[in-house]
Amino acid sequence: MPFCRLFYHLVWATKNRLPLIGPEFEEKLHAYLRHKASEMECKVYALNGWQDHVHLVMSIPSKLSVAEVVKRLKGASSHEFSELYWQRGYGALSVSERNLGVALEYVMRQKDHHAQQTAFPKLERCEDDIDEGGKSVKDEAGLYLVEGMDLF
Repeated sequence: MPFCRLFYHLVWATKNRLPLIGPEFEEKLHAYLRHKASEMECKVYALNGWQDHVHLVMSIPSKLSVAEVVKRLKGASSHEFSELYWQRGYGALSVSERNLGVALEYVMRQKDHHAQQTAFPKLERCEDDIDEGGKSVKDEAGLYLVEGMDLF
């Protein structure tokens, strides 16, 4: 059995960034995402978000790809909650073990960051990284931000 200790910061948004995730719905959605992640043997360290997107810090077993996990989480949740539609694409960033605490704090303070407009733009990206055709695009520095970029 392989030994892997990899952490990811995942983010994805509602379709057209509509504010579909209110306080009461958020509680149900987060519980459902945690349950589905657990079924895939993923460990969720932090889960939070804003009215139009979610953030997760999690580890994923080596038998699953990041893309497969996100696809299953988005698909299952939009199927479970008929009022929820996700936008295509997602952001996935690697997090070093040394900086895991920083990532956890950032995700847990999502509401503060958005209320105070202190969110870090590169950690909020999801739909801009993938166009509607699913093609990767570069950011202003010429970096691909879809998978594997360690910002922590």
